Amino acid sequence: MSCRRVAGSGRGHAVRLLSLPLCAALLGCPRSPPPSQFPSANDALERMRDTYSCSRGLQGEASLDYFGDEGRVRGNVLYKALLPEQLRFDVFSPFGVTISTLTSNGKTFALYDLREKVFLTGPANTCNVARFTRVPVPPHALSQLLRGEAPVLVHEPHQARIAWESGNYVVRIDSKHQASQEIHLEPVDQDFFRPWQQQRVRVLEVNVRQEGIDLYRAQLADHRSASTAKAWQDPDGLSGGVQPSGPPCSAEIPRRMRLEVPGTDQDLILRAKEAFHNPPIVAGTFEQAPRGGVSVRHSNCRDRR
Repeated sequence: MSCRRVAGSGRGHAVRLLSLPLCAALLGCPRSPPPSQFPSANDALERMRDTYSCSRGLQGEASLDYFGDEGRVRGNVLYKALLPEQLRFDVFSPFGVTISTLTSNGKTFALYDLREKVFLTGPANTCNVARFTRVPVPPHALSQLLRGEAPVLVHEPHQARIAWESGNYVVRIDSKHQASQEIHLEPVDQDFFRPWQQQRVRVLEVNVRQEGIDLYRAQLADHRSASTAKAWQDPDGLSGGVQPSGPPCSAEIPRRMRLEVPGTDQDLILRAKEAFHNPPIVAGTFEQAPRGGVSVRHSNCRDRR
């Protein structure tokens, strides 16, 4: 048995639609490209943006699994991410106690650590956010990846190329400061035989390098549709409700995301238990003040150019 398309007699389109995904799943061989392929890398990137255009942000609950120099650390986290680069992560214990909180409003970063009794603050840059994630992913990139969209390096149209390799599209981009990027995309199964202008795509992997050095790799998996978050209601009834931060949205999101620095022990896995698009945002969500009994420190670490 081979991975050739099954020619249906009597079943037609339905048989063709099932043949390639089933063949890839059962035989472990990469599927052929869709009949209608993206004519350019930038067309593929536009379809990716359109796929996630209804989502302005995400909130969810997930488990965290971190591997690093200090060994393995596991925990649970509540998170919110709002475009372009606003983030909040609250790590809590099995007893519901918040043991660490990261906030970034696009300008100011803050990290509270109950165990160390430290409150760090500084610019909202990659270096500071990596104090929490342990992997140097820029805040804006992390906001996009949580939603399932790949951050795209600045480039001219001629600096992006596309090819079908091993069962998915690979977009390669050359950018400024000797930076480069690979983005792996695949059409969703329901759209495989549609014209490329109607195909939705999943992001499977993002690799970013600079000056020949791997900065980070993101691998996204277990894509499933998510619904829009409900409006927030003040439990004390002292103020009106807060509506979702964007329109109705049911775009797929990755329920599993792995961030790593290739060739090192820096490795973070996030498994979403539940997630919702366009959460209502209450004032102060992406900011925090020092708590009593902690040491306040300023972090001046700087990103690579």
